[in-house]
Amino acid sequence: TFDFPTGRRLEQKHTVRVEKGQPILVEGIHALNDALTREVPQGSKFLVYVSALTTLNLDDHNRVSTTDYRLLRRMVRDYYFRGHSALATLSMWSSVQRGERRYIFPFQNSADEAFNSALDYELGVLKVFADPLLDTIKPTMPEYAEARRIEAFLNNFAPIPAQYVPRNSILREFIGDSDFSY
Repeated sequence: TFDFPTGRRLEQKHTVRVEKGQPILVEGIHALNDALTREVPQGSKFLVYVSALTTLNLDDHNRVSTTDYRLLRRMVRDYYFRGHSALATLSMWSSVQRGERRYIFPFQNSADEAFNSALDYELGVLKVFADPLLDTIKPTMPEYAEARRIEAFLNNFAPIPAQYVPRNSILREFIGDSDFSY
C-alpha cells in the first residue's frame, strides 16, 4: 500500500484468496507489464489499455495535445488527492514522461483492447480546477513559462462546473465526488 499524500509505502498487506476459475481484475498503469502477471498463462489474460487519446483540434492547424490532457488530469488529481502542488507536478512531469516511455508505452500494443478515456468536455471542467493551481506558480520559478503556456491553452475553453459531470464518470477520478471508491 502506498500513501500518496505522505509519499511513503505502508507496511499494510492484503491477502486475497481466489477460487479456481474466479476472474481477477488488476487495475493500474503498470498492469500491462507481463512481469506483474508472469504466473498467469497468456491465454488466461484479457488486457485493456486505458488512456486519454485526444481527438480535439483548437482550429485547422492546432490540435489538443494528449500530453497536455494527461498533465492537467495529473495536476488536478495530485493537488486534491495526493498533497502535491501544481509546481511539484510540473517539476516532476519530465520524469513522469520518461517513466511512461520506459514502463508504460512499450506494453500498450500487447493489450487485447484499448479504451479512450478522453471526454470532449473534460478540458472545460479541468480548467475550473487547474486555473487557480497554475496561478500559484510565480515568475521566479523555473516552471513559470510552462504554467503560463498551459493557462493560455486553457483560455480556449469555457469553464464547466463539476456539478455537470456524472458521479460515475471516469473524470471523477481526477476531480473527486465519484460514486466509486479508489
